[in-house]
Amino acid sequence: MSQELERVYTINLGKVKLSQSQHRAVRAINMIREFAQHHMKVETIKIEEELAHEIWAKGVRNPPRKIRVRMSKTEEGYVLVSRYDDEVESKVTLEKETAKIPDKVEEADKEAPKKEADKEAPKKEADKEAPKKD
Repeated sequence: MSQELERVYTINLGKVKLSQSQHRAVRAINMIREFAQHHMKVETIKIEEELAHEIWAKGVRNPPRKIRVRMSKTEEGYVLVSRYDDEVESKVTLEKETAKIPDKVEEADKEAPKKEADKEAPKKEADKEAPKKD
C-alpha cells in the first residue's frame, strides 16, 4: 500500500460501566483495540500515549463514555490510533480553500487616518519648535 488509510471514528465506551470499577480503564483500552481491529482489518494496533492518558485522566474507575479517534493504517502494516483534534483539521482546510480578497472599505479606512495624522504632524512639529526658539 503506497497510501495511508485514515479514518475518524467516535467510539462508544458505555459498556465499560458493566465491568468492575477497578478494571474499567483497561477494558476501555481493550475495546478501542477490538474496534480498530474490526473496522481497519488489521491485527497489529498501536494506541498513542496521548489517547491513553485521556482515557486514564479521571482514574481507572471513570473512563470517558465516548471518545473521538483517528485511525491511520501505515505502510508498515499496523494501525495507529490517536486522538482526533477537529481544530487542527478545520484550520488546514480553511487555509487551502479560502483566498483572501481585499475589501475596498478597509482600504478607505486605512487612507483616512493617514490624512488626519498628516494634519496633526505639522502641529506637533510647530509645538516642538516653539520651545526651542525661547
